[in-house]
Amino acid sequence: MDERVQTVVLCGGRGHRLRQLTEDTPKVLVEVGGRPVLWHIMKMFAAAGCRDFMLALGYRGEDIRNRFGEDAARPGEWRVDLVDTGDDTGSGGRIKRLESRIHGDQFYVAYGDGLSNIDLRALLAAHRANRTVATMTVVRPRLPFGLVELGDRDTVVGFAEKPRMDAWINGGFFVFDRAAFDYLDPDGMLEETPLQRMAADGQLAAYRHDGYWECMDTFKDVLELNAAWDSGEAPWRTWRDD
Repeated sequence: MDERVQTVVLCGGRGHRLRQLTEDTPKVLVEVGGRPVLWHIMKMFAAAGCRDFMLALGYRGEDIRNRFGEDAARPGEWRVDLVDTGDDTGSGGRIKRLESRIHGDQFYVAYGDGLSNIDLRALLAAHRANRTVATMTVVRPRLPFGLVELGDRDTVVGFAEKPRMDAWINGGFFVFDRAAFDYLDPDGMLEETPLQRMAADGQLAAYRHDGYWECMDTFKDVLELNAAWDSGEAPWRTWRDD
């Protein structure tokens, strides 16, 4: 891993579907195993050799500054730049507002609520081989319900317990070239016009990840992630114990 490649983590979301936990707390500070989910994401990147972080702050950004100093900062393990990008700025706008702080030709972007055992080194290598402006990780999450398999005359012939989707979705781990800033505006959403324009120009590649991936989107997700951590079988824990 080239340690000069910076990692941007989008930390501005309000977490509306986690309202019982995020009314007074930014989503990235919701805890898994006694640590903010943000800490887990940073540990994933640090384990891959990425130690230069930029946190794009928004909703209750000061709480992130305060909490970060308490139990996420790791002197000597990583460097962190905390940047206020506006309370209600769209995801693309948050990245755009960091343009002057990105010093390399390429950089990672990660959502602040996704955990995975993705091979980040392989993602970067794939991006460099693609020669596109951006590479987006795509995943096939498991459906929240089991499926019923029907036969002739509507007889039930079997069941599939929470199978993977056939379709691919945005997994929230990206590599961008500096040229991606030309597609962004200071207020818009990354997932709308910018990615659509990149795709139309043939400048957006996909990196398929078939391994573990979970998004902390609901209270149920928080419970399941904590249960996985407490069991000692957290697949996203790609780092060794200190």
